[in-house]
Parts: sequence; C-alpha cells; structure tokens
Amino acid sequence: MKVIKFKQNKNYNYKRKVLIKDLILKISVGIHTFEKKKKQRVRFNIEVLLNSNAFPNDNNLNSIVNYENIIINIKNITKRRHFLLLEALAEEIFLKLFRETKIKKIKLRIEKLDIIKNTTSVGIEIEKSKINEYSKR
Repeated sequence: MKVIKFKQNKNYNYKRKVLIKDLILKISVGIHTFEKKKKQRVRFNIEVLLNSNAFPNDNNLNSIVNYENIIINIKNITKRRHFLLLEALAEEIFLKLFRETKIKKIKLRIEKLDIIKNTTSVGIEIEKSKINEYSKR
C-alpha cells in the first residue's frame, strides 16, 4: 500500500476592506447657480478593498490603510474648489486614494441630501479597480 502525504495549505484567502459609512460634509457642488452660491450637505460611503497580501503590523501604522487618512483626503479635496459634477469629485477622490499601493478597488457612493424634494438623497455610485500591472493590456 502506498501512503500519500498531503501538504498542509497554510494560505488563506483574505478580503480586507476599510469602510466609511455616512460621512456627511458641507461642500460646494452642483451645476445650478444656487448650488454655486451655497454649500450643501453631501453624504459619502466608501468601501476600500485592500491588497490581501498586506499584513497589518501593530508596530507600523504604514502597514494599514487608515480610515482617518481617507477622511482627511476627502475633506481636503472638497474644500479646495467647487465641483460641477459628483462624477468629477469622485474621480478626484479616486486619483488621490489610488496613490496608496495597498488599495486595489474602491466603491464610492456620493449623495446630495437636500437637493430634490420628496427624496432622502440623489447621487452616484462608482466602483473602480486598479489594473493589475502584470495583466495583458
């Protein structure tokens, strides 16, 4: 009888995410004249999928993607200028956040809260992924 030994698989499949829910900021956004004159409440919901190979290290905060830094980045982007479109604002946020090499994918929802009567919100949701640098283009 032949005995077959199986290698123990010590690898795991991880899906690490950073979540920011219901971040509400007063920002300047919109195509209408009244939107250009007065800031409005906008809600951000962000789901950031991280590189599963990045392992958190208690002694090194650079080993993680810090949700506080994401919020600071969004605040800085939104206070710099008026955005005509939520889509343009989203692209600015993507550009900034994807500079972080540990981020693989971002799902971003941006909603205006007080702009259309009889709705709780109107807005957009965009999901964007980094292209794998090793894949064929």
